[in-house]
Amino acid sequence: MKILVINCGSSSLKYQLMDMTDESVLCSGAIERIGMEIKGGENNVIVKKNGEKFTYDKELLDHTAAFNEVKYVLSESEYKVIDSFSEIDAIGHRVVQGGDKYSKSVLIDAKVESDIEQLSPLAPLHNPANLQGYRACKAIVGESVPQVAVFDTAFHSTMPPKAYMFAVPYEYYEKYSVRRYGFHGTSHKFVSHRVADRMGKSINELKIITCHLGNGSSIAAIDKGKVVDTSMGFTPLDGFMMGTRSGAVDPSVVTFIEKELNITPDEMDTILNKKSGVMAVSGVSSDDRDICAAQDAGNERAILAHEMQAYQIVKFIGSYIAAMNGVDAIVFTGGIGENGVWLRSKVCSYLGYMGVSINEELNAKTQKGAEAELTNESDKVRVFILATNEELSIARDTAEIVKSL
Repeated sequence: MKILVINCGSSSLKYQLMDMTDESVLCSGAIERIGMEIKGGENNVIVKKNGEKFTYDKELLDHTAAFNEVKYVLSESEYKVIDSFSEIDAIGHRVVQGGDKYSKSVLIDAKVESDIEQLSPLAPLHNPANLQGYRACKAIVGESVPQVAVFDTAFHSTMPPKAYMFAVPYEYYEKYSVRRYGFHGTSHKFVSHRVADRMGKSINELKIITCHLGNGSSIAAIDKGKVVDTSMGFTPLDGFMMGTRSGAVDPSVVTFIEKELNITPDEMDTILNKKSGVMAVSGVSSDDRDICAAQDAGNERAILAHEMQAYQIVKFIGSYIAAMNGVDAIVFTGGIGENGVWLRSKVCSYLGYMGVSINEELNAKTQKGAEAELTNESDKVRVFILATNEELSIARDTAEIVKSL
Protein backbone atom coordinates (compact mmCIF):
# COMPACT_ATOMS: atom_id res chain seq x y z
CA MET A 1 0.00 0.00 0.00
CA LYS A 2 1.30 3.45 -0.96
CA ILE A 3 0.19 6.44 1.11
CA LEU A 4 0.73 10.09 0.20
CA VAL A 5 0.92 12.40 3.22
CA ILE A 6 0.05 16.07 2.68
CA ASN A 7 0.63 18.93 5.12
CA CYS A 8 -0.54 22.29 3.79
CA GLY A 9 0.20 25.77 5.06
CA SER A 10 -1.26 28.98 3.72
CA SER A 11 1.46 29.27 1.05
CA SER A 12 3.14 25.88 1.24
CA LEU A 13 2.54 22.19 0.64
CA LYS A 14 4.73 19.50 2.20
CA TYR A 15 4.45 15.95 0.91
CA GLN A 16 5.78 12.47 1.56
CA LEU A 17 5.05 9.28 -0.36
CA MET A 18 5.42 6.13 1.73
CA ASP A 19 5.36 2.43 0.93
CA MET A 20 3.57 0.95 3.94
CA THR A 21 4.89 -2.54 3.18
CA ASP A 22 8.08 -1.56 5.00
CA GLU A 23 7.16 2.04 5.93
CA SER A 24 9.89 3.36 3.66
CA VAL A 25 9.86 6.89 2.22
CA LEU A 26 9.91 6.77 -1.58
CA CYS A 27 10.02 10.52 -2.05
CA SER A 28 9.37 13.66 -0.02
CA GLY A 29 9.61 17.39 -0.41
CA ALA A 30 7.80 20.67 -0.34
CA ILE A 31 6.42 23.40 -2.52
CA GLU A 32 6.81 26.89 -1.08
CA ARG A 33 5.68 30.41 -2.00
CA ILE A 34 2.40 29.19 -3.51
CA GLY A 35 0.51 32.08 -5.07
CA MET A 36 3.57 34.32 -5.02
CA GLU A 37 5.77 35.67 -7.76
CA ILE A 38 8.90 33.59 -8.26
CA LYS A 39 11.83 35.74 -9.32
CA GLY A 40 14.26 32.91 -10.02
CA GLY A 41 16.81 31.24 -7.83
CA GLU A 42 14.31 30.86 -4.99
CA ASN A 43 14.14 27.06 -5.41
CA ASN A 44 10.55 26.87 -4.23
CA VAL A 45 10.03 23.26 -5.40
CA ILE A 46 11.96 20.78 -3.26
CA VAL A 47 12.35 17.06 -3.98
CA LYS A 48 14.12 14.56 -1.70
CA LYS A 49 14.81 11.09 -3.04
CA ASN A 50 17.31 8.39 -2.07
CA GLY A 51 19.11 10.74 0.28
CA GLU A 52 19.54 13.44 -2.37
CA LYS A 53 17.90 16.84 -2.56
CA PHE A 54 16.82 18.52 -5.78
CA THR A 55 15.31 21.99 -6.19
CA TYR A 56 13.93 24.16 -8.96
CA ASP A 57 11.77 27.24 -9.52
CA LYS A 58 8.17 27.17 -10.66
CA GLU A 59 5.45 29.74 -10.17
CA LEU A 60 2.28 28.03 -8.94
CA LEU A 61 -0.83 30.13 -8.54
CA ASP A 62 -2.74 28.04 -5.99
CA HIS A 63 -2.74 24.77 -4.05
CA THR A 64 -4.41 22.89 -6.90
CA ALA A 65 -1.53 23.83 -9.18
CA ALA A 66 0.90 22.89 -6.41
CA PHE A 67 -0.67 19.46 -5.94
CA ASN A 68 -0.59 18.96 -9.70
CA GLU A 69 3.15 19.65 -9.48
CA VAL A 70 3.46 16.98 -6.77
CA LYS A 71 1.66 14.57 -9.09
CA TYR A 72 4.11 15.48 -11.86
CA VAL A 73 7.15 15.05 -9.60
CA LEU A 74 6.07 11.66 -8.28
CA SER A 75 4.82 10.05 -11.48
CA GLU A 76 6.15 11.90 -14.54
CA SER A 77 9.32 13.88 -13.83
CA GLU A 78 12.95 12.77 -13.90
CA TYR A 79 12.60 12.20 -10.13
CA LYS A 80 9.54 9.94 -10.45
CA VAL A 81 9.12 6.99 -8.11
CA ILE A 82 5.85 5.58 -9.48
CA ASP A 83 4.68 5.00 -13.04
CA SER A 84 1.18 6.27 -12.45
CA PHE A 85 -0.64 8.26 -9.80
CA SER A 86 -3.17 5.41 -9.73
CA GLU A 87 -0.59 3.47 -7.67
CA ILE A 88 -1.38 5.70 -4.69
CA ASP A 89 -3.93 3.97 -2.47
CA ALA A 90 -4.83 6.87 -0.18
CA ILE A 91 -3.93 10.40 0.86
CA GLY A 92 -3.54 11.41 4.51
CA HIS A 93 -3.91 15.06 5.51
CA ARG A 94 -2.69 16.78 8.62
CA VAL A 95 -5.57 18.86 10.01
CA VAL A 96 -4.74 21.01 13.02
CA GLN A 97 -8.12 21.50 14.69
CA GLY A 98 -10.77 18.81 15.09
CA GLY A 99 -12.43 20.44 18.09
CA ASP A 100 -14.39 18.08 20.30
CA LYS A 101 -16.01 16.57 17.21
CA TYR A 102 -13.15 14.22 16.34
CA SER A 103 -11.30 11.97 18.76
CA LYS A 104 -9.64 9.96 16.00
CA SER A 105 -8.66 10.13 12.34
CA VAL A 106 -11.51 9.82 9.84
CA LEU A 107 -12.25 9.35 6.17
CA ILE A 108 -13.08 12.74 4.70
CA ASP A 109 -16.59 13.10 3.32
CA ALA A 110 -18.86 16.11 2.81
CA LYS A 111 -19.72 16.33 6.51
CA VAL A 112 -16.10 16.12 7.65
CA GLU A 113 -15.14 18.75 5.08
CA SER A 114 -17.90 21.02 6.39
CA ASP A 115 -16.86 20.42 10.02
CA ILE A 116 -13.23 21.31 9.29
CA GLU A 117 -14.42 24.55 7.73
CA GLN A 118 -16.71 25.35 10.67
CA LEU A 119 -13.81 24.77 13.07
CA SER A 120 -11.60 27.24 11.20
CA PRO A 121 -12.22 30.10 13.69
CA LEU A 122 -10.44 27.93 16.29
CA ALA A 123 -7.39 27.58 14.02
CA PRO A 124 -7.60 30.41 11.47
CA LEU A 125 -3.99 30.05 10.30
CA HIS A 126 -4.17 26.29 9.86
CA ASN A 127 -7.57 24.73 9.13
CA PRO A 128 -8.29 26.82 6.01
CA ALA A 129 -4.89 25.84 4.59
CA ASN A 130 -5.42 22.18 5.51
CA LEU A 131 -8.78 22.32 3.78
CA GLN A 132 -7.19 23.90 0.70
CA GLY A 133 -4.87 20.92 0.52
CA TYR A 134 -7.75 18.45 0.63
CA ARG A 135 -9.71 20.32 -2.04
CA ALA A 136 -6.63 20.64 -4.25
CA CYS A 137 -6.13 16.87 -4.06
CA LYS A 138 -9.80 16.22 -4.75
CA ALA A 139 -9.68 18.47 -7.82
CA ILE A 140 -6.98 16.21 -9.28
CA VAL A 141 -7.91 12.70 -8.10
CA GLY A 142 -11.66 13.13 -7.65
CA GLU A 143 -13.37 10.39 -5.64
CA SER A 144 -11.03 7.66 -6.89
CA VAL A 145 -8.53 7.98 -4.04
CA PRO A 146 -9.75 7.93 -0.41
CA GLN A 147 -8.56 10.87 1.69
CA VAL A 148 -8.18 10.83 5.46
CA ALA A 149 -8.03 13.67 8.00
CA VAL A 150 -5.57 13.16 10.86
CA PHE A 151 -6.24 15.75 13.55
CA ASP A 152 -3.54 17.33 15.74
CA THR A 153 -6.12 17.56 18.51
CA ALA A 154 -7.38 13.97 18.39
CA PHE A 155 -4.72 12.38 20.60
CA HIS A 156 -5.48 14.93 23.31
CA SER A 157 -9.22 14.16 23.32
CA THR A 158 -8.78 11.83 26.31
CA MET A 159 -8.17 14.80 28.64
CA PRO A 160 -10.75 14.98 31.45
CA PRO A 161 -12.85 18.14 31.91
CA LYS A 162 -10.80 19.16 34.96
CA ALA A 163 -7.81 19.51 32.61
CA TYR A 164 -9.43 21.02 29.53
CA MET A 165 -11.90 23.48 31.04
CA PHE A 166 -11.01 27.14 31.69
CA ALA A 167 -12.34 29.07 34.68
CA VAL A 168 -14.32 31.53 32.58
CA PRO A 169 -18.13 31.73 32.33
CA TYR A 170 -19.38 28.25 31.43
CA GLU A 171 -21.53 29.62 28.63
CA TYR A 172 -18.36 30.43 26.65
CA TYR A 173 -17.64 26.72 26.53
CA GLU A 174 -21.24 25.91 25.57
CA LYS A 175 -21.59 28.65 22.94
CA TYR A 176 -18.08 29.10 21.57
CA SER A 177 -16.28 25.83 22.46
CA VAL A 178 -13.71 27.69 24.55
CA ARG A 179 -11.57 24.97 26.19
CA ARG A 180 -8.12 23.42 26.06
CA TYR A 181 -7.53 21.31 22.95
CA GLY A 182 -3.78 20.68 22.72
CA PHE A 183 -1.73 20.33 19.53
CA HIS A 184 1.23 18.37 18.09
CA GLY A 185 -0.92 15.31 18.78
CA THR A 186 0.57 13.16 16.02
CA SER A 187 4.07 13.79 17.38
CA HIS A 188 3.13 13.09 21.01
CA LYS A 189 1.35 9.92 19.93
CA PHE A 190 4.29 8.70 17.83
CA VAL A 191 7.03 9.22 20.41
CA SER A 192 4.98 7.93 23.35
CA HIS A 193 4.44 4.63 21.54
CA ARG A 194 8.06 4.63 20.40
CA VAL A 195 9.39 5.04 23.95
CA ALA A 196 7.19 2.18 25.13
CA ASP A 197 8.78 0.01 22.42
CA ARG A 198 12.25 1.14 23.49
CA MET A 199 11.47 0.22 27.09
CA GLY A 200 10.03 -3.14 26.08
CA LYS A 201 6.76 -2.40 27.86
CA SER A 202 3.13 -1.86 26.99
CA ILE A 203 2.20 1.81 26.83
CA ASN A 204 -0.79 0.84 28.99
CA GLU A 205 1.51 0.41 32.00
CA LEU A 206 3.58 3.57 31.62
CA LYS A 207 3.45 7.20 32.74
CA ILE A 208 5.19 9.29 30.09
CA ILE A 209 5.94 12.99 29.62
CA THR A 210 6.66 13.93 26.01
CA CYS A 211 8.40 17.23 25.24
CA HIS A 212 7.94 18.33 21.62
CA LEU A 213 10.33 21.27 21.44
CA GLY A 214 10.74 23.39 18.32
CA ASN A 215 9.83 26.85 17.13
CA GLY A 216 6.39 25.79 18.37
CA SER A 217 6.55 23.63 21.50
CA SER A 218 4.26 21.62 23.74
CA ILE A 219 4.45 19.05 26.51
CA ALA A 220 1.98 16.24 27.18
CA ALA A 221 1.31 14.03 30.19
CA ILE A 222 0.39 10.54 29.01
CA ASP A 223 -0.87 7.97 31.53
CA LYS A 224 -1.45 4.45 30.22
CA GLY A 225 -1.52 5.69 26.63
CA LYS A 226 -4.02 8.47 27.27
CA VAL A 227 -3.30 12.18 27.46
CA VAL A 228 -4.33 13.59 30.83
CA ASP A 229 -3.00 17.11 30.26
CA THR A 230 -1.03 19.16 27.73
CA SER A 231 0.53 22.61 27.67
CA MET A 232 -1.04 24.15 24.58
CA GLY A 233 -4.60 25.28 25.11
CA PHE A 234 -7.40 26.85 23.09
CA THR A 235 -4.75 27.73 20.51
CA PRO A 236 -1.05 26.84 20.02
CA LEU A 237 -0.15 30.11 21.78
CA ASP A 238 -0.63 28.71 25.28
CA GLY A 239 1.98 26.90 27.34
CA PHE A 240 5.60 28.00 27.72
CA MET A 241 7.67 30.45 25.69
CA MET A 242 8.55 29.40 22.14
CA GLY A 243 10.44 30.86 19.20
CA THR A 244 8.15 33.84 18.62
CA ARG A 245 5.17 32.94 20.86
CA SER A 246 4.81 34.23 24.40
CA GLY A 247 3.25 31.15 25.95
CA ALA A 248 1.04 31.75 28.96
CA VAL A 249 1.04 35.28 30.39
CA ASP A 250 -1.12 37.05 32.95
CA PRO A 251 -4.28 37.97 30.95
CA SER A 252 -4.10 41.45 32.45
CA VAL A 253 -0.81 41.99 30.61
CA VAL A 254 -2.74 41.61 27.34
CA THR A 255 -5.44 44.12 28.22
CA PHE A 256 -2.90 46.52 29.75
CA ILE A 257 -0.74 46.58 26.60
CA GLU A 258 -3.80 46.95 24.35
CA LYS A 259 -4.87 50.01 26.31
CA GLU A 260 -1.39 51.52 26.63
CA LEU A 261 -0.58 51.13 22.94
CA ASN A 262 -4.17 51.67 21.77
CA ILE A 263 -4.01 48.59 19.55
CA THR A 264 -6.63 46.14 18.35
CA PRO A 265 -7.00 42.50 19.47
CA ASP A 266 -5.64 41.43 16.08
CA GLU A 267 -2.55 43.58 16.56
CA MET A 268 -2.10 42.15 20.06
CA ASP A 269 -2.46 38.64 18.64
CA THR A 270 0.36 39.38 16.19
CA ILE A 271 2.59 40.58 19.04
CA LEU A 272 1.95 37.47 21.14
CA ASN A 273 2.30 35.00 18.26
CA LYS A 274 4.99 36.54 16.09
CA LYS A 275 6.93 39.12 18.11
CA SER A 276 7.35 37.50 21.51
CA GLY A 277 8.99 34.41 22.99
CA VAL A 278 12.69 33.65 22.72
CA MET A 279 13.12 36.16 19.92
CA ALA A 280 11.71 39.01 22.00
CA VAL A 281 13.62 38.24 25.19
CA SER A 282 16.94 37.52 23.49
CA GLY A 283 16.75 40.30 20.90
CA VAL A 284 18.72 37.92 18.69
CA SER A 285 16.56 35.40 16.85
CA SER A 286 13.85 32.79 17.18
CA ASP A 287 16.27 30.12 15.92
CA ASP A 288 17.75 28.09 18.77
CA ARG A 289 21.04 27.72 16.90
CA ASP A 290 21.46 31.49 16.95
CA ILE A 291 20.53 31.63 20.64
CA CYS A 292 23.13 28.97 21.47
CA ALA A 293 25.82 30.89 19.56
CA ALA A 294 24.88 34.16 21.28
CA GLN A 295 24.83 32.44 24.66
CA ASP A 296 28.29 30.99 24.07
CA ALA A 297 29.46 34.52 23.19
CA GLY A 298 28.19 35.79 26.52
CA ASN A 299 25.07 37.62 25.33
CA GLU A 300 23.14 38.20 28.57
CA ARG A 301 19.71 38.41 26.98
CA ALA A 302 20.29 35.16 25.05
CA ILE A 303 21.35 33.52 28.31
CA LEU A 304 18.20 34.87 30.00
CA ALA A 305 15.97 33.61 27.18
CA HIS A 306 17.42 30.11 27.46
CA GLU A 307 17.21 30.10 31.25
CA MET A 308 13.56 31.20 31.12
CA GLN A 309 12.71 28.57 28.53
CA ALA A 310 14.31 25.74 30.51
CA TYR A 311 12.70 26.92 33.75
CA GLN A 312 9.23 27.05 32.21
CA ILE A 313 9.63 23.59 30.66
CA VAL A 314 10.68 22.15 34.02
CA LYS A 315 7.63 23.66 35.72
CA PHE A 316 5.35 21.85 33.27
CA ILE A 317 7.23 18.60 33.71
CA GLY A 318 7.04 18.93 37.49
CA SER A 319 3.32 19.67 37.45
CA TYR A 320 2.66 16.68 35.20
CA ILE A 321 4.67 14.38 37.47
CA ALA A 322 2.38 15.53 40.28
CA ALA A 323 -0.76 15.15 38.14
CA MET A 324 0.13 11.54 37.25
CA ASN A 325 1.56 10.74 40.69
CA GLY A 326 4.88 9.78 39.14
CA VAL A 327 6.60 9.30 35.80
CA ASP A 328 8.43 6.42 34.13
CA ALA A 329 9.90 8.17 31.09
CA ILE A 330 10.59 11.69 29.81
CA VAL A 331 11.06 12.14 26.06
CA PHE A 332 12.70 14.99 24.14
CA THR A 333 11.70 15.35 20.49
CA GLY A 334 11.23 18.01 17.79
CA GLY A 335 13.91 20.24 16.29
CA ILE A 336 15.15 21.66 19.60
CA GLY A 337 14.33 18.53 21.57
CA GLU A 338 16.57 16.51 19.27
CA ASN A 339 19.31 19.15 18.80
CA GLY A 340 19.23 21.18 22.00
CA VAL A 341 22.16 19.80 23.99
CA TRP A 342 22.21 22.69 26.49
CA LEU A 343 18.44 22.73 26.99
CA ARG A 344 18.20 18.97 27.60
CA SER A 345 21.02 19.14 30.11
CA LYS A 346 19.58 22.17 31.91
CA VAL A 347 16.08 20.71 32.14
CA CYS A 348 17.37 17.39 33.50
CA SER A 349 19.55 19.20 36.04
CA TYR A 350 16.35 20.28 37.80
CA LEU A 351 15.15 16.67 38.14
CA GLY A 352 17.76 15.32 40.51
CA TYR A 353 15.08 14.95 43.19
CA MET A 354 13.55 12.28 40.96
CA GLY A 355 16.88 10.48 40.71
CA VAL A 356 17.47 11.70 37.15
CA SER A 357 21.14 11.70 36.21
CA ILE A 358 21.84 11.77 32.47
CA ASN A 359 24.93 10.71 30.54
CA GLU A 360 26.25 14.15 29.59
CA GLU A 361 28.76 12.77 27.08
CA LEU A 362 26.00 10.93 25.23
CA ASN A 363 23.74 13.98 25.47
CA ALA A 364 26.44 16.16 23.89
CA LYS A 365 26.90 13.98 20.83
CA THR A 366 23.28 13.00 20.09
CA GLN A 367 21.84 15.09 17.26
CA LYS A 368 18.64 15.31 15.23
CA GLY A 369 17.40 12.07 13.73
CA ALA A 370 19.24 9.89 16.24
CA GLU A 371 17.77 7.99 19.17
CA ALA A 372 19.40 7.65 22.55
CA GLU A 373 18.61 6.86 26.16
CA LEU A 374 20.42 9.29 28.43
CA THR A 375 19.80 7.25 31.58
CA ASN A 376 20.23 3.60 32.55
CA GLU A 377 17.64 0.87 32.15
CA SER A 378 17.68 0.36 35.91
CA ASP A 379 16.86 4.01 36.68
CA LYS A 380 13.45 4.79 38.13
CA VAL A 381 12.90 7.65 35.68
CA ARG A 382 14.36 7.14 32.21
CA VAL A 383 15.14 9.95 29.77
CA PHE A 384 15.14 9.54 25.99
CA ILE A 385 15.89 11.53 22.84
CA LEU A 386 13.62 10.22 20.09
CA ALA A 387 13.13 11.48 16.54
CA THR A 388 9.51 12.24 15.89
CA ASN A 389 7.86 11.20 12.65
CA GLU A 390 4.50 12.89 12.25
CA GLU A 391 4.27 11.87 8.59
CA LEU A 392 4.60 8.18 9.49
CA SER A 393 1.98 8.59 12.20
CA ILE A 394 -0.40 10.15 9.64
CA ALA A 395 0.38 7.41 7.11
CA ARG A 396 -0.29 4.66 9.66
CA ASP A 397 -3.67 6.12 10.61
CA THR A 398 -4.55 6.55 6.94
CA ALA A 399 -3.58 2.98 6.07
CA GLU A 400 -5.59 1.58 8.98
CA ILE A 401 -8.73 3.43 7.91
CA VAL A 402 -8.37 2.51 4.23
CA LYS A 403 -7.88 -1.17 5.05
CA SER A 404 -11.26 -1.22 6.78
CA LEU A 405 -13.15 0.20 3.78
